[in-house]
Amino acid sequence: MTQPLPRRAAPVAAALAFGAAALLVHRASAQPAQPAAPSMLLTIFLRHDQSRPLPELNAQLEKNGWYQKFPPAGTEVVSWYVMMGVGQVVTLRLPPEKLREVNLAVENAGWGAYRSEFYPTYDFRPVWDEMQKKQRR
Repeated sequence: MTQPLPRRAAPVAAALAFGAAALLVHRASAQPAQPAAPSMLLTIFLRHDQSRPLPELNAQLEKNGWYQKFPPAGTEVVSWYVMMGVGQVVTLRLPPEKLREVNLAVENAGWGAYRSEFYPTYDFRPVWDEMQKKQRR
């Protein structure tokens, strides 16, 4: 014999349904829209100077105007992650003509706290998705 659901089950079920819907909306919005104008992706490794404590690095960044200069206007932050023990990894979407400006922002405001590495990148996900579809056929 089955037991009827308690009266509290309806609000819980509604909350779960709402959460699932919110997750689907979040996943759909997580895919960045393709830009209309020509653009490129640039991944930047900002490696921490581990010989200095974090408060000292933050003071250096503040003194250099890092928070005002990076990222430069006209660029879009696609992702920005902290890699513990390494530093930060930032991916920007930018018009190719902004590349020099991004480089100068890092050189003028980030050096002293970070060692930087730049990697032009591209979004392989649509290619991978298409390859997966072909494999399933």
